[in-house]
Amino acid sequence: MSFVKLTASTLAIAAVSATAAAARDNVQVAGSSTVLPYASIVAEAFGENTDFPTPVVESGGSSAGLARFCEGVGENTIDVANASRAIRDREIEACAEAGVTDIIEVRIGYDGIVFASQIDGPAFTAFTQVDWFNALSPMVLVDGELVENPHTSWSDFNADLPDAEILAFIPGTKHGTREVFEEKVLLIGCEETGAMQAMMDGGMSEDDAEDACLSVRTDGKSVDIDGDYTETLARVDANANGIGVFGLAFYENNTDTLKVATMGGVEPSTETISTGEYPVSRPLFFYIKAAHIGVIPGLKEYASFFMADEIAGPDGPLAQYGLVSDPALAETQAKIADEETM
Repeated sequence: MSFVKLTASTLAIAAVSATAAAARDNVQVAGSSTVLPYASIVAEAFGENTDFPTPVVESGGSSAGLARFCEGVGENTIDVANASRAIRDREIEACAEAGVTDIIEVRIGYDGIVFASQIDGPAFTAFTQVDWFNALSPMVLVDGELVENPHTSWSDFNADLPDAEILAFIPGTKHGTREVFEEKVLLIGCEETGAMQAMMDGGMSEDDAEDACLSVRTDGKSVDIDGDYTETLARVDANANGIGVFGLAFYENNTDTLKVATMGGVEPSTETISTGEYPVSRPLFFYIKAAHIGVIPGLKEYASFFMADEIAGPDGPLAQYGLVSDPALAETQAKIADEETM
């Protein structure tokens, strides 16, 4: 593949009006805001380096993208759904009910979120999920009782952590990374402390207890960041005790000002994220409507272009912008070539 036109404009990530795809001579993509930057890079490069029109890439979130994907088959429905999680069984069922029965699952690669603070700030070097739950949950276990969170310092519940004010800058609820933070940090911490069981023992249903585990305190100790990682970095820079949640690639580009902590004893790296050893990592996906292959110009070609070694490999442009390349990339390429459905 000749990959020659990755221009600066490729990195201009913006929502594209659905009206631009009215003619349906191009691929339509929607879904995860986490996958959006990668899909936007690929879409523009695809348009510039092939004879096909540039795909239309929209965001909206994984769930919203999959809901649109499952609306049915036909030119008035999208061709590809981006997702920062695997498609759920109920979504597969909804797709089938609407006639979307042949779905190709493409694992793009992996990403991970890291916990970083000022390089010369307090010694935040090692965390567990329990630490973050105890720091941010509105309700915590103290002496076996669920109480309103009394903790103001990290050392209040873990003597190995600094005696520093709790001040965490976390992804806002509109971000795809918020879901992985909730499920792989807060929920696990809630379970491991026994708080979730205490909630159910107190009469909560399992679903209600899980929802409670994912909530965060609203007294200023936990701050939602609705912007990108540069906003998180600015907040950490301005607060000596602040800890921010970042993508691995962003942290690696700012090691002159940030230091990263281990999570559960594992240091975040490309290797530990790709193997799943680092606990706050996840695979990223897109889903192809197989019935549209051969109908929508360039659909299969777009998928193949996206997952080519030159694009999604460890030395490709997506890796430069934070994607951890999938060690099983060749298997994914074969799945697309063979149009292998779920």
